[in-house]
Amino acid sequence: MAISPCLYIVPTPIGNLSDITLRAIEILKSVDCIAAEDTRHSGILLQHLQVKVPMLALHDHNEQQRAGVLIQRIQQGQSIALISDAGTPLISDPGYHLVKACRDAGVKVVPLPGPCAAITALSAAGLPTDRFVFEGFLPAKEKGKDDRLQALADETRTMVFYESPRRVMDTLTAMYQVFGERQIVIARELTKTFETLHSLPLSEMLAWLQEDDNRTRGEFVLMLAGKTDNSDELPAEVLRTLTLLMADLPLKKAAALTAEIYGVKKNALYAWGLEKQNSER
Repeated sequence: MAISPCLYIVPTPIGNLSDITLRAIEILKSVDCIAAEDTRHSGILLQHLQVKVPMLALHDHNEQQRAGVLIQRIQQGQSIALISDAGTPLISDPGYHLVKACRDAGVKVVPLPGPCAAITALSAAGLPTDRFVFEGFLPAKEKGKDDRLQALADETRTMVFYESPRRVMDTLTAMYQVFGERQIVIARELTKTFETLHSLPLSEMLAWLQEDDNRTRGEFVLMLAGKTDNSDELPAEVLRTLTLLMADLPLKKAAALTAEIYGVKKNALYAWGLEKQNSER
């Protein structure tokens, strides 16, 4: 296959090795060098595809330093393929600095279509997909995570996040504290043997995951319903206050106090609190 000197952005499978495209295989076999996030990890895929092209590591810690070297090689007539550990490069993976440097230097960048966990999950979530926002990984620290979620409290589009198995419970708990009861869809182990897509209100999803440790294994895509245009929807801040008061007061009293503080309908608060209590039994 004859290819021109440029940087190719090549998506790789997120689980099932059969998901790589024929064009991606042709490009990987034809370039002069493959820049990989983890050469050991990608070496397994390339061996499976019988690709014998030299690799070099390009990750968060060396990307800015190596960008100039790769651009020089392309300007000298070589072709480079950029791959990540799984999925489409740059989507919560390294590659931004290299691509920006290429474009600033007038070096051609050719993107290939292919696997992306966010889009794969979203297509089967059953949430609105006409408009959505991709947030990637939330900050690991509690304050940073809460600040980011607070900034999304009034977001009406479907929100898509990535999360690791060891942080998924903390993240869902933080979401519940900020958004209240919203529908969420989780996708884990996409395209693999134990692929799971599950949809529940946030509080029920937390309980469902706690029932079985196996349910929190694997990399997650979290898809959260956006805020509806319903004027009767109770704001997240109101629901947080009601939840705190319910821990120490009877529901009727907690609802009355919350209604007085925020000027909302007491009956709506009582109904929400009653539904919450029933779901926790």
